[in-house]
Amino acid sequence: MQIILFTTQGCHLCEQAHELLLDIADKEPLEIRLREIGDDDDLVARYGIRIPVVQFPDQTELDWPFSQSDVEAIISR
Repeated sequence: MQIILFTTQGCHLCEQAHELLLDIADKEPLEIRLREIGDDDDLVARYGIRIPVVQFPDQTELDWPFSQSDVEAIISR
């Protein structure tokens, strides 16, 4: 499964979220794409105060704070 992590440079919460997702990817077939919101004004408007945000293939999104169990629950659907 491919997921997108909306992030921006220098975001320590984004780094924590990425580490959490990498831990899950060690156990699950998970491909994590990082999407820099700072390169796109529309993404900044949509995610600027919400990041880090994970988006799943069905367009479900999880805003921070989310846990490993939150992500795993969506993956297992």
